[in-house]
Amino acid sequence: MHDIYWYLNTNIKGKPVEVEQLLEEIFTLSDQLIRVRDRAYHRQYFANLSKNRFSILIGQRGVGKTTLLIQHLKKSYPDYLQSRKAIYVQADHFLVKDLSLYAIAEKFYRLGGELICFDEIHKYPDWSRELKSITDTFPELKILASGSSILEIHKGTHDLSRRAIIYRLPGLSFREFIELQVDVKLPGVPLAEILSDHERLSDFILAVIEKKRERILALFSDYLSFGFYPYFLEFEDRTLFHLTLEQNFHTTIESDLPAVYPKLNGASIKKISKLLAVIASSVPFTPDLRKIKQIVEIGDERTLKTYFKYLEDAGLIRCLSKSGSAMRKLAKPEKIYLNNPNQIMAISRNGQENRGNIRETFFASMLSITDHQLSIPEKGDFMLDDDSVIEVGGQGKNISQVWDMHRSYLAVDDIERGYSRRIPLWLFGFLTS
Repeated sequence: MHDIYWYLNTNIKGKPVEVEQLLEEIFTLSDQLIRVRDRAYHRQYFANLSKNRFSILIGQRGVGKTTLLIQHLKKSYPDYLQSRKAIYVQADHFLVKDLSLYAIAEKFYRLGGELICFDEIHKYPDWSRELKSITDTFPELKILASGSSILEIHKGTHDLSRRAIIYRLPGLSFREFIELQVDVKLPGVPLAEILSDHERLSDFILAVIEKKRERILALFSDYLSFGFYPYFLEFEDRTLFHLTLEQNFHTTIESDLPAVYPKLNGASIKKISKLLAVIASSVPFTPDLRKIKQIVEIGDERTLKTYFKYLEDAGLIRCLSKSGSAMRKLAKPEKIYLNNPNQIMAISRNGQENRGNIRETFFASMLSITDHQLSIPEKGDFMLDDDSVIEVGGQGKNISQVWDMHRSYLAVDDIERGYSRRIPLWLFGFLTS
């Protein structure tokens, strides 16, 4: 009943007429944006989107949420232009921002609409309340929304976690980057198969790549520099790509965070920016909480850990706990990395990036798309599922550091093929959940 009163109070005073007048313009805008933002390459994610009545797609800036939204709409309704049974609504567009999403959905539904896609919902005030009202009032209308990875879906008075299926879209894997660059189709591989059968897998992938007159290590070098974000295709100049990526750091902190957490003030935003600068200057970063509080001028440890969470949820850093830690989400991070290697390349100057850091960041990034748990062991670089230890290094790396451990492996850079427990680092870019 409360939602009905809210709708009446928000929309009766002239809003329905405005929506009716503007819906045609929103349809026209939808058609234009779909044509401009669609891409030929289709990622094999979220086949179940069509089965769910209400889905929310979240992810960091630039990973392709809008593209996936549009591709799903076109696949579900190839005749969307004629039938008008599907519509794409950019929630932060000036045509939309002063209207009620509920009113748009109601008018669209009354005209026979079946699928409504809301993009950039985190920039729309009270978005969770409106989506809750839409899904409760129009049970036959399918809803697909996208927003920042920092969206608090499970919090607040309008908890959508019981109504919506939440999907997190990662950046491109190395496998997807190859498919995009070389125009081939390659399978994803489970972790267990990589650990046990990497020689055969490497031979198969190398044969496919070499038929296209490409070399795997050259492709891997490109991926580490610019292949995580699909929008790299828009830039011939890689320097401009890195400048854009660096600018996204600032936009995420200065625009996206306040949109999701309105109580963050200017002073808090400055401290979060300073915290990211401290981390980025020395990744992989082993945090000394007392020292960081002094540098960033944060009064208490709880606030500092909250800022770590904001940065991690936003896709700017990755926090890993010590192996065996109980309640890892509450524990102090043992190591902090940037989210992916492209970010390292964007903030480095004059080729000063640390190769070891890039390798470890890549490995952690690729494991993050799986269901496997990653932590920091006493010996070695990474622990998988509290069971297997991975040491990451270059060609000269040997397994002596972790030789005595029951399930230990090397992830080795700069090699095309491995043997025994020496696995090519690039092969972990083919991981699938």
